[in-house]
This record gives sequence, C-alpha cells and structure tokens, in this order.
Amino acid sequence: QVQVVESGGGSVQPGGSLRLSCAASRTIFSINTMGWYRQAAGKQRELVATITRGGSTIYADSVKGRFTISRDNAKNLVVLQMNSLKSEDTAAYYCNVVPYKLNYWGQGTQVTVFS
Repeated sequence: QVQVVESGGGSVQPGGSLRLSCAASRTIFSINTMGWYRQAAGKQRELVATITRGGSTIYADSVKGRFTISRDNAKNLVVLQMNSLKSEDTAAYYCNVVPYKLNYWGQGTQVTVFS
C-alpha cells in the first residue's frame, strides 16, 4: 500500500532551483505536521523542513533562506521549493510525518547538484 510518493528531483548546477512534491494518503496527511528529510551518501537522514497543518514552518539552519516548504491540505500535497542549491544539498529527499514513522517512508527523490 503506497502512502507517500515523492517527485521532482533531478540534476542541477549550483545556484539552480528544484521543486519537490509529496503526495500523501489522507491518513498520513491528517496528522498535523509534515516534513521533508534528506539523506546524503554515507550520512544519516536529517530533517530539513517541517510544516504544521496551520502552516507554521521550521527549517534546518543549512537550508534556511533557500528552501520553502508549503502544503495544500485539500490535495494532501507537501511541496519543497529549493533555491540557490549547493553541492552539499545533494541527497535523496523524502517526506514523512514529524516525528517520522518507519512505515511511512516512500522511495524518495534524488537531488544532485553538480558543477
């Protein structure tokens, strides 16, 4: 049973932009807070942005001012707009609830920033 589907990743040069989307089942989306996580090769998965059902947001220091998280409650959709991308943003990106639940992980979407 697929509950979360991420899309929108790709390869861009430093300074470029990408827009990631996460379509979640209503069961997941009904939980208050959603988040985008990322995992770079050889590193632990980290939480980069969260958004409550009411629209309050929190960002990791590493992405603050460059990434914007938003959600459409009617469509069960969470979006991560990523601007001014850096090589250190290269990672697989996932969405999940906050705190995450193991059985909600999707396949993720790969973001590669190369020069």
